[in-house]
Amino acid sequence: MKSVLTIAGSDCSGGAGIQADIKAMLANDVYAMSAVTALTAQNTTGVVDVLSVDADFLKKQIKAVFTDIPPEAVKTGMIASVEQVKAVADLMKLYEVENLVVDPVMISTSGAELANKDVVEAMIKYLFPISKLITPNLTEAVALINLIGEPSILHHDITDSDVEEMAEKISKNLNCNVLIKGGHRKVSSNDLLYEKNGKFIWFRGLRIENNNTHGTGCTLSSTIASYLAKGNGLEKSIELSKNYIAAILKSNLNLGNGSGPLDHGYLLRRL
Repeated sequence: MKSVLTIAGSDCSGGAGIQADIKAMLANDVYAMSAVTALTAQNTTGVVDVLSVDADFLKKQIKAVFTDIPPEAVKTGMIASVEQVKAVADLMKLYEVENLVVDPVMISTSGAELANKDVVEAMIKYLFPISKLITPNLTEAVALINLIGEPSILHHDITDSDVEEMAEKISKNLNCNVLIKGGHRKVSSNDLLYEKNGKFIWFRGLRIENNNTHGTGCTLSSTIASYLAKGNGLEKSIELSKNYIAAILKSNLNLGNGSGPLDHGYLLRRL
């Protein structure tokens, strides 16, 4: 069995972060391991508080994994400090990780800030260039473009051409393959992969009416890492992951008083 390491924050309500990653990895047939960057007190209605893990202790977690069960892929989610970013990047280079998926988590589904400007700039400098893929949503993509120095805002009527322009700017300026997720668009749910070689690949999908999307970004990035770990190429890994997200959204799980979690085990129960 292939193994995947998630480096992210804990969600005590089980819908996002480490918990969502582990559920998604299990559902997609890989062995899941974790290194916790922060503890969060949160539920479907919002984030109450965040307790960051010391960067040295985070390094010890990651080293403990790699010196015993080296993963075939690594996914990063919420990273709580610049020191943590540097520690993760140093170890990814030390262990020569080829399949690194970076989900540049900045804002939670409920609107809480999970990474400040300094942390994002550190990810841009140290993690993006060594990644296989970064997976910003549209809001995060706009934030990245603003950090590049090209003021941008997210329009409700954003077009495919707008998304392509955004992806190209991010990839060329930040030296990475980028998948811009389209979940924030009104009509479609199309995601765009822009590779560093200049290739555009659209992943088309019908929008599924489900307000319970807590942890969708975490789930997608960890599923992509899972398929990369099993030897699939980048395009195929994204395609299979998008299919998985669409299927579990159709389950219409409805838990909590806010934006509820996904039904990660939906397909397993149908076997």
